[in-house]
Amino acid sequence: MIKGLRKVVDHKAFQGFILFVIVFNSIVMGVETISGLSDRVLLVLGLINNICLWIFIIEMLLKFLAYGMDYFKDPWNWFDMIIIGTSLVSALPFMAALRAFRVLRVLRSLKALRSMRLVSSIHHLQIILVAIVRSVPSILWTGLLMILIYYIFALIGVNLFGEAFPDWFGTIGKAMYTLFQVMTLESWSMGISRPVMEVYSAAWLYFVPFVLISSFIVMNVVVGIVVNSISEVTAEDTKKEEEENAETDEDRIKALTAEVKEMREMLARMEQMLDKK
Repeated sequence: MIKGLRKVVDHKAFQGFILFVIVFNSIVMGVETISGLSDRVLLVLGLINNICLWIFIIEMLLKFLAYGMDYFKDPWNWFDMIIIGTSLVSALPFMAALRAFRVLRVLRSLKALRSMRLVSSIHHLQIILVAIVRSVPSILWTGLLMILIYYIFALIGVNLFGEAFPDWFGTIGKAMYTLFQVMTLESWSMGISRPVMEVYSAAWLYFVPFVLISSFIVMNVVVGIVVNSISEVTAEDTKKEEEENAETDEDRIKALTAEVKEMREMLARMEQMLDKK
């Protein structure tokens, strides 16, 4: 029975149905945020949400029955339990009357994060996710370099422009936030650099090098790190598939060899029986 139940929860149709419910439930929660909906519509949406919640509970119970204690080895299962538990607690009638627990209604919206389980069903997304995780250490070192560059330019900016533009360069914190806006290229020219250049005509010697270093060099380094990680993960995945295919071919050859051997033994026995007759 357990094996049969495991086949059910692992079946593509079952997983596809759950993913459909996850996406559908996320859409319903988005529709609930629309202002001006009638009480009847809100009641129907709430009923749909409750049905989806019960589907998730049934899914969780079926998986637990199918896998037993192995169910807790999958981090996605822990994530599901937290979301489902939060949804159940926040849905209790008396919670609506307790203002101190209103935050649980916010946590309830985290059910939409269950759509992230789509990653586990799409192989290409898995490769990208693994590559991003592998890139984190290198990106952190690049971020440390970026903070150092920010700090140096912030010190220069405070000393040069702090008196004339205290809102932008009055302190180290303000200067670093201004530089962050410059790095994103969001209105940095007309909104920041040109007003500063009206007072300090040589200010372009400060802004242009920072934009070149931060936006065009360091950020491209981050992109290169991620792209390189994706290439490595893809190569490893391809190699793994080739090894699995090779193992499968070997198993098939062994199975065919065993069958041929059995057929030869059967023919030998039949020949012996004929000779005796």
